[in-house]
Amino acid sequence: MRIVEKNTILDFRFGAMCVFSACFYLGVPLEALKEESQSRHILPASFEANSLQKSNWGFLLTGLVGGTLVAVYAVATPFITPALRKVCLPFVPATTKQIENVVKMLRCRRGSLVDIGSGDGRIVIAAAKEGFTAVGYELNPWLVWYSRYRAWREGVHGSAKFYISDLWKVTFSQHSNVVIFGVPQMMLQLEKKLELELQDDARVIACRFPFPHWTPDHVTGEGIDTVWVYDVSTFRGREKRP
Repeated sequence: MRIVEKNTILDFRFGAMCVFSACFYLGVPLEALKEESQSRHILPASFEANSLQKSNWGFLLTGLVGGTLVAVYAVATPFITPALRKVCLPFVPATTKQIENVVKMLRCRRGSLVDIGSGDGRIVIAAAKEGFTAVGYELNPWLVWYSRYRAWREGVHGSAKFYISDLWKVTFSQHSNVVIFGVPQMMLQLEKKLELELQDDARVIACRFPFPHWTPDHVTGEGIDTVWVYDVSTFRGREKRP
């Protein structure tokens, strides 16, 4: 047993002497050799950690870019879609003067009001403040949600309602006052629709563009703030004349 231990000790001493001799012959300090040996074991671990960190940042950046693109698509699509329809009705906010002109033409009027293409809800909210039960129809869900928030903030959410709907799929026969911010391409078709649906005591207020065949009973404002007012009883009376 002692012979084996002695042989092992001698082998270890002989190996150490060989390493020392090689280092002395090559001019390499023994401490440098130890550091190099240790660095060979440490370097792969640090390299793996750096690779893992870079991989995590890559996944994070990819997720952020993907999430941003999805959010932009979700927000922008309702605003871009109307431009792809046969009749494009873009969202253009009503000016303060336009709202004043509409409210002016609603004085001494009764019954409910509907805003066709209500946008951000300005007309509906203004009418609700004047005592009307007002409804707005709009295709853009973001604008509808924003309109509901504005109505709540203005304290008229009980009398100002907003719905996501296509104006061609809604019946307006229950409303006595109709407001429309239209475009020339849709006015003729809308004129025919309203003629069939509205009651004789109804009033139609057109902003920005007039109806092609109806003769207005009142006109107020100038330029883009012009408002044309049509009483259904008037143009129906003209149609019945020989």
